[in-house]
Amino acid sequence: MIRLYDRQKIRQEMQQGTLLFINRALAALLVPIIIEQFLNSFMGMVDTMMVSNVGSYAITAVSLVDSINNLIIQIFSAMATGASIICSQYLGAKDREGSKQAARQVVLTVFVISMSIMTLGLIFRRGLLAFIFGSVEDIVMENCLVYFVLTALSYPFLALFNVGAAFFRAGGNSKYPMVISLISNGINIAGNSILIFGFGLGVFGAAAATLVSRMFCMIVIFIALARPRQAIVINHYLSIRPQPELIRKVLAIGIPSGIENGMFQFGKLSIQSTISVLPTTALAAQAMTNILENVNGVVGISIGIGLMTVVGQCIGAGKREQAKYYVVKITGIAWVGIIISCLLVMAIVSPVTKIAGMEPESAALCIHMVAAITVVKPIAWTLSFVPAYGMRAAGDVKFSMITSMITMWTVRVALCICLAKVFGFGTMAVWYGMFADWTVRSIVFSCRFMSGRWLKTSLVEKA
Repeated sequence: MIRLYDRQKIRQEMQQGTLLFINRALAALLVPIIIEQFLNSFMGMVDTMMVSNVGSYAITAVSLVDSINNLIIQIFSAMATGASIICSQYLGAKDREGSKQAARQVVLTVFVISMSIMTLGLIFRRGLLAFIFGSVEDIVMENCLVYFVLTALSYPFLALFNVGAAFFRAGGNSKYPMVISLISNGINIAGNSILIFGFGLGVFGAAAATLVSRMFCMIVIFIALARPRQAIVINHYLSIRPQPELIRKVLAIGIPSGIENGMFQFGKLSIQSTISVLPTTALAAQAMTNILENVNGVVGISIGIGLMTVVGQCIGAGKREQAKYYVVKITGIAWVGIIISCLLVMAIVSPVTKIAGMEPESAALCIHMVAAITVVKPIAWTLSFVPAYGMRAAGDVKFSMITSMITMWTVRVALCICLAKVFGFGTMAVWYGMFADWTVRSIVFSCRFMSGRWLKTSLVEKA
């Protein structure tokens, strides 16, 4: 029998009441994250549907720019990952002062990085977009420029909100970031309604609403972090000075995660460039399919985010068997969630394409792609992503980075380009490449977990 973890030890700790996360605490952590991420994806779908009504050129422009924005967002997400893991381990070791100092260094680092990325993006915006999407129609390119400028201005706000939310989750409070995201999404949708349909501002209106909502998120969450009752308190921002050792610890997690996420998005950009020569109707179908695929993956991603907090605290407390136990248990929860969410998305795809006003050819292609995803994703996706969140939280970030980079380029990108360019598979080439990537990653990460080599020495010392 395969030994996933020491079952006898876990039973003893259950009886002794020394499990770090009992079922109720686990639900209190995971459920708000799922709701938050689902609302974000759902609102993203609504946002896309609103822009879709402007015309195919508008949704294509937004989709193309978002493929770049997603790269930037993943870099910020990597910094938030580093923040969450380090702070979770400090809290697991009962060192609140250490978590506070680490959080302050994260804020300083993320602020500098996000401002730099924003500045460079604004300076080189035209050349960047022309280099990546130079073959698109002129009207699409002009809308790309408009959308990119406003969303680039939101980068620092988004980056700081992500790390602020990570601080709350590291302390086990995922409810507050959920509430902020709910209000922010409401602001975004209301802004879209007013600016797109009321004032006819099209893509500009969609980007402006996004900028305002992200500013709101950042301001509110940092006001909350200054309150002394939080697990991690951050205040007196102007007094923050660089502490190289703490920054090194955060970057030891953040840089590999950033490279992994960045290469992941570069691969997507390469794929996007490959299919950008397809007709606008095909690109519109691909854009909507991307949104729907994100929606049916919300539960798995959300649970993975929560898993980092759980495993991080276990490692910080020196409870490695509990870390393994929770990876197995939470991965099982994610698998059930993926099955349910895939079936729900399949049920709504046809009404969504109608509400979005998609052209019949685009709608039919979108439904076909979503059907394929519904079949494959429950089989291959969960093991390719969720356990890796837990292994990263234990400090095993380099293996995840190397694996993801290799499978992205040698499996997903290579197969997509081959099927699209050589065999003319069109947009389905994207998904065949993705399915193959998921399958290979599932095998590799399962073997890594079973080997136990992902369990690293804690990045912090117990207080």
